[in-house]
Amino acid sequence: MNGLDWAVLIGYFAVMVAIGVWSHKRVDNVSDFFTAGGKMPWWLSGISHHMSGYSAVMFTGYAGIAYTYGVTSFVTWSFPIAFGIAIGSRLFAPRINRLRSRLHVASPLEYLKNRYDLKTQQALAWSGMLLKIVDVGAKWAAIATLLSVFTGISLNQGILITGVVTAIYCTIGGLWADALTELGQFVIQLLAGVTMFVAVVLELGDHGGFLGAWDEPELQGHGEPLVGPYGTVFLLAFLFIKLFEYNGGMLNQAQRYMATPDAREAERSARLSAVLWLVWPVILFFPMWMSPLLVESQKADGSDSYALMTEQLLPHGLLGLVIVGFFSHTMAMCSSDANAIAAVFTRDVAPVLSARARRWGERSGLVAARVTTVVFLGLSMAVATQVDSPTFKDIITVVIKWVAGLMGPIAIPMMLGLLRPFRRSGPTAALTSWGLGLFAFWLVNYPVDGAVDGGVPLEYQVSIPLAVSLVLYVLIGYAKPEDTPERLAIIERVNTDGDEGSASAAVPGPAEESVPAPVKD
Repeated sequence: MNGLDWAVLIGYFAVMVAIGVWSHKRVDNVSDFFTAGGKMPWWLSGISHHMSGYSAVMFTGYAGIAYTYGVTSFVTWSFPIAFGIAIGSRLFAPRINRLRSRLHVASPLEYLKNRYDLKTQQALAWSGMLLKIVDVGAKWAAIATLLSVFTGISLNQGILITGVVTAIYCTIGGLWADALTELGQFVIQLLAGVTMFVAVVLELGDHGGFLGAWDEPELQGHGEPLVGPYGTVFLLAFLFIKLFEYNGGMLNQAQRYMATPDAREAERSARLSAVLWLVWPVILFFPMWMSPLLVESQKADGSDSYALMTEQLLPHGLLGLVIVGFFSHTMAMCSSDANAIAAVFTRDVAPVLSARARRWGERSGLVAARVTTVVFLGLSMAVATQVDSPTFKDIITVVIKWVAGLMGPIAIPMMLGLLRPFRRSGPTAALTSWGLGLFAFWLVNYPVDGAVDGGVPLEYQVSIPLAVSLVLYVLIGYAKPEDTPERLAIIERVNTDGDEGSASAAVPGPAEESVPAPVKD
């Protein structure tokens, strides 16, 4: 990097902070901070939903998969996400929107207290928060790894720089700041991605051109959709995992559905995101598929291949733009995750831990939300310093094995609890499927993995916990139905069309029904 590249990077950081400051004027209460007051247009929600699903892991971990195996990086990652969101646009998006418009909640997990019980809500809230800390920690480590390649600064310094800038804008402006910065980040990534695509296509003239390059020995097998550890079982598992994860299971995407004015707008938002996931990653992945022809990775997993190719092909200025694209994806995801976890803690957890939290008014609740956002970012940054340690191993292991493997047990009770066919599944089904799903993850990844020669294949490490949770949730619901009139009433409210209620309805207190509503500070 030279002075021009640094100017582009610093200018980007300044714009992100400025957007956060501008968004501050639109945030008056916790509803504005967590769900944009239900006033976000569908197209902005859709772009925000799309951008909040990326991070620099794509340019490190998945770049390594693309470098080693080729198009399976798209077939087993981007395609399952697009497919899952497309299904979720009808199945989940409208119902999650009605959680805000009909039940007047600000956290995606807030409805679980009445859908199941307080124990279930707390179990899912705590496990979801802990998983998100690890997940976002991997994202910080990924972007810091890229920054280290380009600038030579240490991993910890890179984590600190990106974390502090993100904390400033998302803490000040809430979900509005997240969405508006993600819109800007989408434009930046569009320019950066197309620039890199064109640069690689121009280089392919010496390797047979756009189509002939696939016949080169370095790309042998790169056109196969399912290779290595990413086989049919892995694909099927990811189709289910991404259906839950990207429609609300990881919480931040659920907020995008909640932020739109009504259920129809939430559905349109999801459709836009699904189309973007189907088309745009192909542009981003193509240079990665071609990378074995152009660079030689210095790492065994190929995770530095995209960064090396960027340095080799792009002139200064454009190099800075692509680096900004790396940052834009990671900051988009991490800021949205921070907002989602702050919602879960302030609305679902804090009122159970503290009687004072149950009396938070508009101002004190907003202060608590911002403090929680900063704390979450700090904890995730601390975890990021431990990536590549014996506990977490490498970045892609954290993202695929930990996050994908643990997603099912946490998301299944939350997501399926919205649907009429699963109305019989109550607290017993939810807690049992959650607990034994987590136990299955531990069993498969540690005792069994150590006892099996060569270890348990990755496809089973991520699929077995999901399968255990899904089967138990359904079977226990039929064996021990707990469909009380109160629970059925909640399900009906999020499943029926009609008047969606005021988009800016006040958010009631997050505590038990017996606790008075919040008072003005």
